Amino acid sequence: MNPVELRGLSYAYGEGELRRPVLRNVDLTVRTGEIVLLTGPSGSGKTTLLTLIGALRAMQEGSARVLGEELMDATETARVRLRRRIGFIFQNHNLLGFLTARQNVAMALEQDGALGEAARLDRAGRLLGAVGLAGHEDRVPAKLSGGQRQRVSVARALAADPGLILADEPTAALDKASGQEVVQLLRNLAKSRGVAILLVTHDPRILDIADRIVAMEDGRIVQSDTVPG
Repeated sequence: MNPVELRGLSYAYGEGELRRPVLRNVDLTVRTGEIVLLTGPSGSGKTTLLTLIGALRAMQEGSARVLGEELMDATETARVRLRRRIGFIFQNHNLLGFLTARQNVAMALEQDGALGEAARLDRAGRLLGAVGLAGHEDRVPAKLSGGQRQRVSVARALAADPGLILADEPTAALDKASGQEVVQLLRNLAKSRGVAILLVTHDPRILDIADRIVAMEDGRIVQSDTVPG
């Protein structure tokens, strides 16, 4: 089973005369442990595609099997359940400023009723150590650099052992060195844990981490190139 299998996926915003197609008949497969970069100009449909795969909005047309679950006609309950199995990393971190790094990561474990608070905080601390933030666990986001905040986001995305990680411009706000550190971290995690990563980017500096680069234009996939290893 591939983590992502899309067939004939189409999506539009608006109704009637205001209807604007954003995705047109998209076919895409992402395999276990594979890093796929989605590139293309603004407005080409990359982020919309990511939100559909992440069960953040309801499907309209086509088929999307994500981690074995069909999203076409899926209920909101089913989509919420699937979202818990996906790790999300966003450009602006989405960290809560009044919580420490450890607490931000532990929040992602709250759905696991089997873990008490102490166990969640302990696991969060170990995850932060795994992404190179040992010694920074009890700092709030304002006391961390941009690259460190994005590492907290990576740790949070990994907290629930996801089968898939979706990242939207995770290096856009970072300098070259910090961006490279974050994407190499993602690459190592993909390979060591067998987690598929689908990453939207405009950043040409990180293309070398991909197994495959998929280019979009006007809501369609126009090119899919395997990167030589």
